[in-house]
Amino acid sequence: MKNNLVMDFIVDKSNHKILVKREFAAPVKLVWKAWTTPEILDTWWAPKPYQAHTKSMDFREGGSWLYYMKGPDGVVHWCRADYQQVVPEKSFKGLDAFCDEHGKIIEEFPRTEWSCTFESHNNNTLVTIETTYSTLADLEKIIEMGFKEGFTAALENLDAWLLQK
Repeated sequence: MKNNLVMDFIVDKSNHKILVKREFAAPVKLVWKAWTTPEILDTWWAPKPYQAHTKSMDFREGGSWLYYMKGPDGVVHWCRADYQQVVPEKSFKGLDAFCDEHGKIIEEFPRTEWSCTFESHNNNTLVTIETTYSTLADLEKIIEMGFKEGFTAALENLDAWLLQK
């Protein structure tokens, strides 16, 4: 990753949100493809040494992504994203949750509202990610689970993938 690329990670406890602004040294079309194509997502989404594996993905409004992250100890964590709004190469919104292998949501974990926008920025792509939680306790639980470290590492994986293109 170029050292001069934007990387902001802001926790807004009063509104139960996390705002991440992350710049990538690639055009919007390629960055969008990396976020919306399961075979590509599987290469970067999980922070190393975890690996992501897509079971199914239907990237459209009303569609969903069912995947798991497998740790080095063999433990599998299933997740599901339900897409609510998709504007190609501009933005998407959805709800994310931990689930079982059939996509049944595990209620003990917070759901995350995701809003992701993609815009051209100095011949690069600026991705703005806003995650929102129902309560402060939910936000704090996600932070305690290592969201900042894990998501930052995953975005660095995306940098590495983009460098190969």
